[in-house]
Amino acid sequence: MAERYLSLSREDRLEALGVAATQSGRPAHLLEKDIWVVWAIDGLFSSELGKHLVFKGGTSLSKAYDVIGRFSEDIDVTYDVRELIPELVGDKEPPIPTTNSQAEKWRDAIDEKLAVWVQDKALEVIKKHVEATGVDVTTTVKGTNIYIDYDPLAKGTGYVPPRVTLEFGARSTGEPSEEKEIVCDAAEHLPDLEFPTAKPKVMLPKRTFWEKATAVHVYCVKGTQGDRYSRHWHDLVRLDDAGYAQVAFDDRTLAKDVAEFKGKFFRAKDSAGNPIDYVAAVSGGLKLVPDAGAIKTLEADYKTMAEDGILLGDVEPFSNLMARCADLEKRANVRK
Repeated sequence: MAERYLSLSREDRLEALGVAATQSGRPAHLLEKDIWVVWAIDGLFSSELGKHLVFKGGTSLSKAYDVIGRFSEDIDVTYDVRELIPELVGDKEPPIPTTNSQAEKWRDAIDEKLAVWVQDKALEVIKKHVEATGVDVTTTVKGTNIYIDYDPLAKGTGYVPPRVTLEFGARSTGEPSEEKEIVCDAAEHLPDLEFPTAKPKVMLPKRTFWEKATAVHVYCVKGTQGDRYSRHWHDLVRLDDAGYAQVAFDDRTLAKDVAEFKGKFFRAKDSAGNPIDYVAAVSGGLKLVPDAGAIKTLEADYKTMAEDGILLGDVEPFSNLMARCADLEKRANVRK
């Protein structure tokens, strides 16, 4: 019977990580964090809460679909809005508010109830998982996030902290989704050890594409300056490599659903102060390449990711990434 990795001594775990790092060519601190990411996903989705949750975002693309060529560290989870505020949603399909005033009521109710749910329900599930698996971690809550801090065996440059963050949202259903089995990246290199596994319900990549594309669009038209954003451009290109961008382009009904959802829940203004029209964006007006100033900020962040080993394999030149996004923009804006 295989010995559990999490039951090993610190010395033996560090040695195991070293073996996996040598065989995989990946930094030990990222392999270590990946184990805690899978452990956390298992605790959440194997609980009674799991049937109403959907795993989404970059980490879902990495762990469930092996699409993106980068390490993704945080866990984005959607709690079905129909479960959180059934008294407001009713039988509306899709569950999107029809007016801005209705959206305000939904947002207020979600903001009030989700934080309580995270504290009273989700945190308790994670604490039970800690006890059941006998691990030494610290759990804290801030707003709608749960933070799981572990004492790291290996260290990187500091870009990736020794903390797993569960980020909860509840403004949609997370659909379309499917159940996927995920494993730790180190597992294939250490077959004599037992690592955490999980089987979450995962948002389909075609919806993730439109979620990311509209977020990138907002960044571009707002002229946003910020760090840790370049990963979204990287993810869009990798989704295209895997064929999911074209699948998304072919599903304009889904694109419109995502746009209407964001128009109600994530209202924003462009650099001129005009409201951003998400429906217009996915109907031929999508912008995926920012202006020169924002590009410099993105390039610096991209370089930092590469230096900490976040980008796996050969690092694609940033200029190539922007050229690919320009091509994606053209293709996304062609209406059949």
